[in-house]
Amino acid sequence: MAVRFRFARTLCLALVLGTAGLAPAALAQQVEPPGKQKKLPEAPSKLPKVDRGKNLDFLFGALKAAPDEASAKHVEARIWAIWLQTPSDTAALLMSRAKTAVDAKKIDVAIKLLDSIIKLRPDYIEAWNRRATLYYMQNDYGRSLADIQQVLIREPRHFGALAGLGMIMQEVGDEKRALDAYRKALAVNPHLEKIPDQVKALTEKVEGRDI
Repeated sequence: MAVRFRFARTLCLALVLGTAGLAPAALAQQVEPPGKQKKLPEAPSKLPKVDRGKNLDFLFGALKAAPDEASAKHVEARIWAIWLQTPSDTAALLMSRAKTAVDAKKIDVAIKLLDSIIKLRPDYIEAWNRRATLYYMQNDYGRSLADIQQVLIREPRHFGALAGLGMIMQEVGDEKRALDAYRKALAVNPHLEKIPDQVKALTEKVEGRDI
């Protein structure tokens, strides 16, 4: 059971934080040696000159239609880049300090910094998402779930938050809701790593018995 939880935590961090997150050094240790790493395609140099919402609509459509993993990672990186765009210089500075605090394993400090960002700019989705992840790391599932709810209210397609919701539900033993969250995450991003395996296993357990 403990092994599954450690796997879930690492996977949750990787999915919820995306490619430029606040993940601790433990995640970096799982990266392949430089010689074996796959170089991801560069982010597209040009995107339709429309507003943020339409840009995301375009990218989510491209993500679903991506013909292979490399193409999907290309699009996914652009989505995370938009999500990570800070609404002000102050928010950007606080986010940078929060990342530094996490790297130094000062999680409580990072949470306080994210508190400040959310108070300053409650519309900034990634501050909620990052704080949800840190609460999860502290086993504070109640607060983590509350922050995930705030993320999904603002962006129902946030596949990182949906995956995180699935992880928490799985850890607390609510496999039906975990399966539902994972399926929603895959509906948005069919190329999420490991999640299809979780869906397969949970489908056999949940739908293979009377509920």
